[in-house]
Amino acid sequence: MNTSIQKLSLLSLLIMSCAASADSLSLSSTDIAHGDFMPPAQEFQGFGCTGGNLSPQLSWSGAPEGTEAFAITAYDPDAPTGSGWWHWQLINIPKEVSSLAAGAGDSAKKLAPKGSVQISNDYGVAGFGGACPPEGHGAHRYQFTVHALSKRLDLPENASGALAGYMINAHSLGSSTLEALYKR
Repeated sequence: MNTSIQKLSLLSLLIMSCAASADSLSLSSTDIAHGDFMPPAQEFQGFGCTGGNLSPQLSWSGAPEGTEAFAITAYDPDAPTGSGWWHWQLINIPKEVSSLAAGAGDSAKKLAPKGSVQISNDYGVAGFGGACPPEGHGAHRYQFTVHALSKRLDLPENASGALAGYMINAHSLGSSTLEALYKR
C-alpha cells in the first residue's frame, strides 16, 4: 500500500474515533420519548393551554473529558415566530449531576441542582414553560438537549435566550438531544 493511502486510512480512522467519542453523551427520560408525543403534564398552563407545565425527568451519561458543567435546553423550532421558542434553559448544572427530577424547571419547587441558573424562557419566566403550539398548527418538535460545557457560564442576570444559547454553544464539548412532539 502506498504511503498516501496509508495516511488517508489513518486519518479516516482518527476522524471516526473522534466522532465516536464526541457522540458518547446520551440523554434519556422516564417522562418523554424521542419521536413520541408528550403527555399533557408537559403542556404549558396559560396562553389558552391547560397542562401541568411540568418539566420532564431527564438523565444523561457519557460526558466528554474536560466537562466542567452542564446545560439543559428545551426549544421549539416550529413556533411561528421567525426565531423559534425557548421553553427552558438551565445552565451551570454541576459536573457531578447526571439527572434532573420531574419539575426541576419550576423555580418555586427548588428541585434544580444547587448552583444552577434558570434563564428566562420566551414566556418571560425563569424556568420551564411547557408546550403550547397554536391550535390546528400541527405537531411541533420540542428539542430537549443536554450540553457538556467546558466551563461554567458567566451571564448577566437578565440574559436573553439568544445570549444563553450563544454561550452554551460556544462552550459545548458535546450534546445529545431528545426530540418529543406536541400538538393541540
